[in-house]
Amino acid sequence: VQLVHPGAELKNRVASVKGSCKPSGYTFSVHYIDWVRQVPRQGPEWMARIDPENGNTKYAQQYQGRVTFTTDSFTNTAYAEMANLRSEDTAVFYCARTFLRFRRDKKMVAAQSDFWGQGAQVAVSS
Repeated sequence: VQLVHPGAELKNRVASVKGSCKPSGYTFSVHYIDWVRQVPRQGPEWMARIDPENGNTKYAQQYQGRVTFTTDSFTNTAYAEMANLRSEDTAVFYCARTFLRFRRDKKMVAAQSDFWGQGAQVAVSS
């Protein structure tokens, strides 16, 4: 299983950036994909999750409205676009294959990622 990040696409010269993640080695639609950022000397920060089977998404509150997570089922690729970039957004961004565990009442109780992309560095300067 691999998750690969091709180079990020800078849009509108500065304002937003779009990254991609192309998993391989498993059926794309079967597993959730998480988008995570990491700043040096800090732990990973979860940003968003997508279900490739139906496109349903969930975002961390601080990224709601700034990050858009989509998938392309023809190319089996996940895309994350972040708008209104700020210098504090500088980080390495990763996608990860993620398993979720649910209770009988369908409440999610656990999430675990087992394979990660190599990461894509985004540096934002003011």
